[in-house]
Amino acid sequence: MNNYKTLHVFMEDRKVGTLAMAKNHVVAFAYDDQWINTGFSISPLSLPLEKRVFLPKGYEPFEGLFGVFSDSLPDGWGRLLVDRLLAREHIDPAGVNSLNRLAIVGASGMGALTYQPENRLTTGMTDMSLDQIAVECGKIFETRSSENLDALFEMGGSSGGARPKVFYEMEGEEWIVKFPGSMDAPEIGQQEYEYSLCAKKCGIEMPETRLLPSRMNSGYFAVKRFDREGSRRVFMISVSGLLETSHRIPNLDYNILMQLTMRLTRDYGEIEKLYRLMCFNVFAHNRDDHSKNFSFLYYGDRWHLSPAYDLTYSNSIGGEHATTVNGNGLNPGMEELLQVAGNIKLDRGKAKKIVLDIQEIVRSDLGRFLIK
Repeated sequence: MNNYKTLHVFMEDRKVGTLAMAKNHVVAFAYDDQWINTGFSISPLSLPLEKRVFLPKGYEPFEGLFGVFSDSLPDGWGRLLVDRLLAREHIDPAGVNSLNRLAIVGASGMGALTYQPENRLTTGMTDMSLDQIAVECGKIFETRSSENLDALFEMGGSSGGARPKVFYEMEGEEWIVKFPGSMDAPEIGQQEYEYSLCAKKCGIEMPETRLLPSRMNSGYFAVKRFDREGSRRVFMISVSGLLETSHRIPNLDYNILMQLTMRLTRDYGEIEKLYRLMCFNVFAHNRDDHSKNFSFLYYGDRWHLSPAYDLTYSNSIGGEHATTVNGNGLNPGMEELLQVAGNIKLDRGKAKKIVLDIQEIVRSDLGRFLIK
């Protein structure tokens, strides 16, 4: 594997800029001149659209990268696969820096950014059914190896999140299919599917979802990729990347999310989208609502809050919400939800109706999951 010192960053066929290793294991970035003239800031709080060399403040929290580039790297399941591939090639994963991990991602990452030159670790694909993929994922967890490691990486090694997943084409469009993780119940796919249907009923913007059949369990959860529109890539950045903060540390509040959304979008329609999602997370006990589970998309020359994703019954540290609701992560309710609405100047009457409507829908549709 090549040990690159610089990488070029592209969006479609347009060069965005260049990444280069600097001192203290941090990675510098500079925009391309043409991108400065015709592009947009890919991280408005950290990388304003201007001609200069940008340096991260330190090695943490993204191993020397700016957050927007760290978003391209796999974590959880994807990083596990990369490390298994490196070990197979007799390469110490701990010795591969973040710049060269981006070279492994190349053009396979989430969002619109791609990286050149690439480092290829795999030899090709193997055609497998969804049940066969699930079995191979289980082997990775149990024995640290699989004879189909190349195929698993090609199909989903650049994805984020802890649960195994693959990129999957259906009817000419790209989807993500998830499989149970080592700590998940076999029926996790059906649960996430039912959560997605309930969220849609609550007025939350969701991608199209499906429950794909299985002979091993009640089905696999599939979600249509919102970072793709046909063959076009859509630029996305997580709140973690925007704020340059780790999603592993609960340090976010919905008041901050509201302010960030208003700053980027200047649109109360986007504020209401986030408010509905906050209410759903509270009543549906989706407490793993960390900063990587909120993202923004850039298209049509403006910022938009992304559709909701990763919605299911979950907990964060101490059983609390990873993102507090007006300071309360343990048992937020009507009082805190309305205070968040007041802080962002969302109409109180409208906000209260949203809270009550979502509370009722969640109790009706997801009640059996909430009795734990």
